Amino acid sequence: MNYSHSEQLHVFIKEALEEASLSFSDLDAIAVSKGPGSYTGLRIGVSAAKGLCFSLDIPLISIPTLQGMTLQVKLHTGEVAIPVLDARRMEVYSAVFDDQGKEVRETRAEVVDDQTFAEFAHFTKVHLVGSGAGKCQEVLQHSNFQFHTKVVPSAKEMSALAYAKFQARDFENVAYFEPYYLKDFILQTSKKA
Repeated sequence: MNYSHSEQLHVFIKEALEEASLSFSDLDAIAVSKGPGSYTGLRIGVSAAKGLCFSLDIPLISIPTLQGMTLQVKLHTGEVAIPVLDARRMEVYSAVFDDQGKEVRETRAEVVDDQTFAEFAHFTKVHLVGSGAGKCQEVLQHSNFQFHTKVVPSAKEMSALAYAKFQARDFENVAYFEPYYLKDFILQTSKKA
């Protein structure tokens, strides 16, 4: 069960296409979330996407995971979205996007403390979005911060971003594209004795 996605991903893709009354030959490109995120999840997803692109001879489009997450929250003028993915302990992967969807601070890994994101507290509302929002909520007390802990990366929000890149012919080099891990993989060992 722990590795079912790696074993079943192509089956899931085929079933999704069938449900949409499409076949692999109907695809014009493949979009994939490029990270940051789980090392294993990114590796599996990108490998599957690259394999399909090679075999179908179609382009690969990559979408930053954090950017796609921001589209799940409606922003009004003067607000910002800070997607935060849990990166273990008190660390998160984060970026900052304005109310127009423009990245105003690059993606980074950072340890959450009571001063994290303080430079953005002057905005009307600061939406912390994603799996790391819960740990942020424990330590960030500013009244302008709103926490959206149920938001997860989603292909639904990637579609508009991917379509814009497709129209602009903003494609990745399938042979050399690598996921954006942000941090090196660290092997976790079991604590069982």
